Amino acid sequence: MSLPRPLVVILGATGCGKSRLALELGRRFTGEIVSADSMQVYKGLDIITNKVTPEEQQLCTHHMISFLDPLVSFSVVDFRNKALSVIEDIVDRQKIPIIVGGTNYYIESLLWKVLVDTKEGGICSAIDRSVGSRTSSPNRKEELEKLDCQELYKRLAEVDPAMAEKLHPHDKRKVARSLQVYEEVGVPHSKLLLQQCQEEGGGPLGGALRFPRPCILWLHADLPVLDKRLDLRVDNMLAAGLLEELNGFHTLYNQQKIAENSQDYQHGVFQSIGFKEFHEYLTSNNSCSETREKLLTQGIAALKQVTKRYARKQNKWVRNRFLKRPGPNVPPVYGLDVTDVSQWDEGVLQPAVRILESFLKGEEPAVQPLTMEYDQYEGKRNRRVCELCDKIILGDREWKAHLKSKNHQYHLKRKKKAETHFSTQSSPDTSENIPQDS
Repeated sequence: MSLPRPLVVILGATGCGKSRLALELGRRFTGEIVSADSMQVYKGLDIITNKVTPEEQQLCTHHMISFLDPLVSFSVVDFRNKALSVIEDIVDRQKIPIIVGGTNYYIESLLWKVLVDTKEGGICSAIDRSVGSRTSSPNRKEELEKLDCQELYKRLAEVDPAMAEKLHPHDKRKVARSLQVYEEVGVPHSKLLLQQCQEEGGGPLGGALRFPRPCILWLHADLPVLDKRLDLRVDNMLAAGLLEELNGFHTLYNQQKIAENSQDYQHGVFQSIGFKEFHEYLTSNNSCSETREKLLTQGIAALKQVTKRYARKQNKWVRNRFLKRPGPNVPPVYGLDVTDVSQWDEGVLQPAVRILESFLKGEEPAVQPLTMEYDQYEGKRNRRVCELCDKIILGDREWKAHLKSKNHQYHLKRKKKAETHFSTQSSPDTSENIPQDS
């Protein structure tokens, strides 16, 4: 009896070569690639979203790329349902599904049973339906997100204080999602998530693993090297026609929205890294050439900066979600150093091939998976308010980092200086009482 095909997942920051490795493994092991990128599902903007080329798609079958109109909403639940169907079909045909992409919550939705599905037959069907399954408009979450942050958070705190305590008041998306769940199901979001954690195979971070033994590879590089690579990547995008692509897309889909004052860079393909960074440039046609050149330079600098920030966020997610959270529903992760791309075959491809071959044989790979020392503050979401900085901080580790931050230290010094000044001004002047020499 042949062993079931393993699910392969390739993780890593943008610019680390995930697509390259996926393509090489797919060709070698007759696999098919499933993109887990929230922007690549949309048609258009091929350069800025860094889609694989048509020629590369001919070398290995790709799924979940360029099938949606740019103005269509597509949630993580929509992605999960469609991608799972694709994966099931790939496995039925005795091929290997290879998940590759940088959208963390898309990958989570495939690996774990972590989403609360408000449709009949989802997790909510296990709850006593006597509380009532409510109905709402298809775009209810987007409707809620139009509310003021304070009003939105107040509503959630009234119906689900436990979830409100875990979320930042300004995290409008998550607050709206939790409120949407309550409105549609009639059960607090926090209660549904707790149920998932308590189910067989579940853990502190959610439900059980969806696939029994996923093969997870993490491509990582030294930060200074990665930063230079990302800067070069932006330069290459510009050389490949990025500005022409953005201008054309702006004319087709964005210009009218701006004229109607209905533009929203928080939904759909418009939230893609790189589009909003060039907003000022794209809308400056009536400005002088000097102004446009300045806006272009600012857009390029902003794109490079936000790309580096996003890469760090992706790596942080891997460390926090896999390496620092030991548990029965956290699969092992095998690291591949891509700092020196001149050693790609020896340092990346060949080790990845050996690891996957072990999975196909049902054996443990010869190399050890990555581990990190468990952080006692990791995962704790205690809520604190720094009145000095007028900020709300969630998490013990985040609180410690905030106390050491330059911003907090700046306000602390100002406070001490003000207190010292006030103390000096308030001290009584006793010089008149000092006896004078005769």
